[in-house]
Amino acid sequence: MAPQDQTRKAVQAASGDSSIAAPLLAWYDAHHRNLPWRVTPDAFARGTRPDPYLIWLSEVMLQQTTVEAVKAYFRTFIEKWPTVEALASAPAEDVMKAWAGLGYYSRARNLKACADLVARQGGRFPDTEAGLKALPGIGAYTAAAIAAIAFDRPAAVVDGNVERVISRLYSIETPLSEAKPEIRALVERLVPQARPGDFAQAMMDLGATICTPRRPRCMLCPVREDCSAILAGDPERFPVRLPKDDKPLRRGAAFVAERDDGAILLRKRPDKGLLGGMTEVPTTAWTARVDGATTEDAAPFPADWRRAGRISHVFTHFALELEVFHAHIEGDAPGGHFWSLAHEISGEALPTVMKKVIEAAIPGATKKQRPQRPH
Repeated sequence: MAPQDQTRKAVQAASGDSSIAAPLLAWYDAHHRNLPWRVTPDAFARGTRPDPYLIWLSEVMLQQTTVEAVKAYFRTFIEKWPTVEALASAPAEDVMKAWAGLGYYSRARNLKACADLVARQGGRFPDTEAGLKALPGIGAYTAAAIAAIAFDRPAAVVDGNVERVISRLYSIETPLSEAKPEIRALVERLVPQARPGDFAQAMMDLGATICTPRRPRCMLCPVREDCSAILAGDPERFPVRLPKDDKPLRRGAAFVAERDDGAILLRKRPDKGLLGGMTEVPTTAWTARVDGATTEDAAPFPADWRRAGRISHVFTHFALELEVFHAHIEGDAPGGHFWSLAHEISGEALPTVMKKVIEAAIPGATKKQRPQRPH
């Protein structure tokens, strides 16, 4: 058989002339990842059903974040708030503190708003994509994932792993940024009526463990016989991507004021916008679009400011460099600011960029510390 005929055969197979569901689900039964929010195939077969609250929580956390990074945060959340009603009753500030370090902080605000609404509606999540999309912070992908995994609905769940699998399965030449509707349509045709939730998780596991961005383990792939990229001999060429534009670099300054007892001066950022509702040390007025001042002359109040280094941080759409200044001061906190004691710093709602700033000025300050006992 000629190579072009082999490729055509593979594309036809993936297009529905045969199904990848059976071999993929068999592979998933044997090789699924054990995740703290997941019901295993064996448990599912015995009648155990996923908790929609846990699936929703994990999916919101997993947006733009890796599984390994999410696990510890997920366990912390369910220990503190084991039900959606418990999360709804929690102060928003406590939720933001528990979220600190996960990034994309609008997700945490939407998480709290969604929990509040679901709790008011009796604590039950809608079991359809349309109903789920009506909730705060739940878009098309998250709605499909919850519908499939929590309620076993036949929904097309397409994350980055699935995009890579489908791009290779079909040898999609369209750049990924433009191919998303095509990929979603292809997934819709592949979703089986039986075990659609396991199918969705199997596709994600396949992309995460076998069909990886670099050096995919094609010989272990359960659907390799239907993969046109394998037959063409160059799976790593897919998905096709356009060249990335360089991220703009923004600059500013941050000021770490420390009291003699180790307390650090903090303030809360506005609820809306970048890092909304999170805690920070005073900084100059940098944004994603404009630079802020970079010298000690821009400090929020006079002090013996000493330069403590420079930190770098990369956001989704821009990179940031902050000059860090450190000073020891005493007295009451200025308006709009508050003192956080040394043993409380690790529990504040500090985004990663602010932890970097504080660590540059006071190494070890953001690590957990025990409160000092009075003598």
